[in-house]
Amino acid sequence: MGEMHPLRAFWAAFKENKGAVAGLALLVIVALLAIFADVVAPYSPNEQFRDAVRAAPAWAEGGSSRFLLGTDSLGRDMLSRLIHGARISLFIGTAVMSVSFVIGVALGLACASLGTAVDVAITRVMDLIMAVPSLVLAILVVAVLGPSLANTIIAVTIVYLPRYVRLLRASALTELQKDYVTAARVAGVGKFRLMMFTVLPNCLAPLIVQAALGVSDAILEAAALGFLGLGAQPPTAEWGTMLADAREFIRSDPWLVTMPGLAILITVVAINLAGDGLRDALDPKMRRS
Repeated sequence: MGEMHPLRAFWAAFKENKGAVAGLALLVIVALLAIFADVVAPYSPNEQFRDAVRAAPAWAEGGSSRFLLGTDSLGRDMLSRLIHGARISLFIGTAVMSVSFVIGVALGLACASLGTAVDVAITRVMDLIMAVPSLVLAILVVAVLGPSLANTIIAVTIVYLPRYVRLLRASALTELQKDYVTAARVAGVGKFRLMMFTVLPNCLAPLIVQAALGVSDAILEAAALGFLGLGAQPPTAEWGTMLADAREFIRSDPWLVTMPGLAILITVVAINLAGDGLRDALDPKMRRS
């Protein structure tokens, strides 16, 4: 009997974690809503209905099926804004993760391969970034660059970059001590090829897990910046900005705050559950017996 295909073996290990499968299913639903937001959302996210300002959700007293989740203080449909907000939040999360991953890989490999001076310089800069609380640093960067969606991505990328650099540096330094690397060096493999095609593939498992979990952290950080008025600017339908717009109505119309908060909660929990299953599947020592 032949060996199981690696992808099939990965899926078999992943689906042992029922929470991870549930998280992945939720994440797929959120992602599909984000991708097809223009088709799925009943209205444009910025369309105002002056006859239905702060309308109650369909299940509440005075609510109607016209606006299933009610409307906000400007008469915009909450459901449509939440669906379009998923697009913004997932875009921020994946953009931050992608940029951090690529730059983190480059800097981590540089630390491990370009000598002590480069290693110390990069490591000290990363230590400096990590010494400042993440939200404070993100606020500082946005304050310098100006509040916008693009600058939010830059700020959150800077905040989370050290995780990838330190993780890859540690993994690469460990791999460089192993026999297969010595054999490659003896065979005359160049430094660039050695790091990119021999060492890097063996360091990817923890990086992939970090990247998956990093998406949820980026979404939370961007939502915090949006809530403070430093992230995506109105009228952009971003969950943190929606929370900020609704906070003055927390007593009179609590659903205006509850809906974006639930959207953030569900998405972040789904990503973390799927990331947990990813870690279990990629690390044989973590698999359930």
